[in-house]
Amino acid sequence: MAFQKCKLNIGVKQTMDLDFKQLAAAIKVIAEEKNLPEATVKEIVEQALAAAFRRDFGSREQEVRVSMNLNTGEVDAYVSKEVVNEVVDADAQISLKEASVMRKNSKIGDVVELHQPIESFGRVAAQTAKQVILQRLREAEREIVMAEYEDKIGTLVNGIVARVEARIVRIDLGRAQAIMPASEQIQGERYFPGQRVKVLLKDIEKGFRGPQLIVSRGAGAFVEWLFKSEVPEMENGAVEIKGVAREAGVRSKVAVHSTVPGVDPVGTFVGGHGTRINAVMSEIGEQEKIDIVVWNEDPTTFISNALSPTKVTRIKLDEKAKRAYVYVPDDQLSIAIGKSGQNVRLASRLSGYEIDIEPNEEKPKEKAPDKAKTIETVDSAPKTKLKKKTELENSLLEAIEKHGK
Repeated sequence: MAFQKCKLNIGVKQTMDLDFKQLAAAIKVIAEEKNLPEATVKEIVEQALAAAFRRDFGSREQEVRVSMNLNTGEVDAYVSKEVVNEVVDADAQISLKEASVMRKNSKIGDVVELHQPIESFGRVAAQTAKQVILQRLREAEREIVMAEYEDKIGTLVNGIVARVEARIVRIDLGRAQAIMPASEQIQGERYFPGQRVKVLLKDIEKGFRGPQLIVSRGAGAFVEWLFKSEVPEMENGAVEIKGVAREAGVRSKVAVHSTVPGVDPVGTFVGGHGTRINAVMSEIGEQEKIDIVVWNEDPTTFISNALSPTKVTRIKLDEKAKRAYVYVPDDQLSIAIGKSGQNVRLASRLSGYEIDIEPNEEKPKEKAPDKAKTIETVDSAPKTKLKKKTELENSLLEAIEKHGK
């Protein structure tokens, strides 16, 4: 590589002095090879030469500016000094008398730059300059690459597993390398060097070693992007994903919605004979189950859908506490809760409500019949019969008496 040649040829003299002309030529080559602005590379080299100048000709605290002519290779240093009455520190101060020779209108407190051409550096300073140049170039290249990936945060990218370590997997994305922490991996999934993988570019973390790309296969957004690549109806907005709750490698719940009347959102995401959902599952692993549920703006309906396949009897909402009390038949309790509480936990994340699963409320017991009324009802029947019998007898007696007369 051209960059490697430049690295080896910075200072080819046996004395280990820097060859400024060759260094100036190397700046142009490095800028082109590493896709860096030439001005950026030039600035890095000038900063490194300033550090070397302080080592050989001044002190660490000195303010030094170095200018390099890329055409001729000439290097000039400018040392900043403060104008004072009495010089205490010769490396940082200059007397008013000396300053007035350089600039007539100089006054106490001004800062002047003393020009000093540089022919060469000593061996140690030259080696220091080389190391600083290479380090700064790597940092500059990383910064530019990271800036390029900033626009891709939250999207899927293709990569190749570079190295598998105890807690992280290093993924080569082409121009940069990313890491996938254990928390962003799919539970039970194994990785090996050379493996091609799809990952979600989740974030760029700023650390003391510079920016670091973070990728994920365990995020809910990873599943969402996989569906985007399989469901063309999402591009025109006919259907959409309203939310994803996921426990990577185990189970996911995806809330879907249709914006077009007559379009079945669940069927659209599942696909004919399950082709679409199977394609997603083949990427994340067959061991992870995916529940597609219908989103609804009514929280009660949505919570009921999110708890699928549970048959919900009734739901009471506490909007202030964001809590839902869900009543289900006794035989549905285990289904509603799920293995290790998985079903209710994912439904809770998806809906945004803390869900409490309760057995059906007991029906109020029927009141016992009033004994007094029962007795009265029973006794009233004989009295009625007795009255009718007496009236009949009286009528019969009256008829006999009339006949006898």
